[in-house]
Amino acid sequence: MTELREGRDVPAVAGLLLAAGGGRRLGGHPKALLTHRGRPLVEHAVRVLRAGGCARVHVVLGAAAEEVRARAALPGCVLVDNPEWEQGMGTSLRAGLDSLAGTGARAALVTLVDQPGIGPEAVARVLAAYRAGDSLVSAVYDGVRGHPVLFGDAHWAGIAATATGDQGARAYLRQHAGALTAVECGDVAAAYDIDTEADLAHLE
Repeated sequence: MTELREGRDVPAVAGLLLAAGGGRRLGGHPKALLTHRGRPLVEHAVRVLRAGGCARVHVVLGAAAEEVRARAALPGCVLVDNPEWEQGMGTSLRAGLDSLAGTGARAALVTLVDQPGIGPEAVARVLAAYRAGDSLVSAVYDGVRGHPVLFGDAHWAGIAATATGDQGARAYLRQHAGALTAVECGDVAAAYDIDTEADLAHLE
């Protein structure tokens, strides 16, 4: 994957990839291990974060975590186990933010493993909107909020307190809509999820 220069490397911002899903509607096939371009999907998602400008990447694992560790090449990544992954994405977001405490990261740029239509261009745009302090940034697609999202560390405690089930940071972002910087990415990315067997057609 070609390194992009649209964004900028920001050491204070860590990439946070949520890759714990068990693929219940995919017959129990963990999403991190779905094949995309000949390799596990989690590898593709990490490459996207790095090509978009995130030098530091934390990956939250859950379903089949040991198999992911064995099969996926994730050099340099911090792998975070989420034993509560079956309770929903909110637990993975909390585990990921907790793993960044004390690392020197001042913001987390969050992506999901099951959105291969979101590439480095969207990551670079969201990263470019980072401002030191209490940044709160979200990609939008034709005006609809999606991923990546970037959370300055001033927001982490509040997000962790409201991240429940599969809602992630949705409630927190609604509550802080006035502070949110929206970055349109619909011209460079497609925000579909790989949730069902029909969605597997998006994989290459």
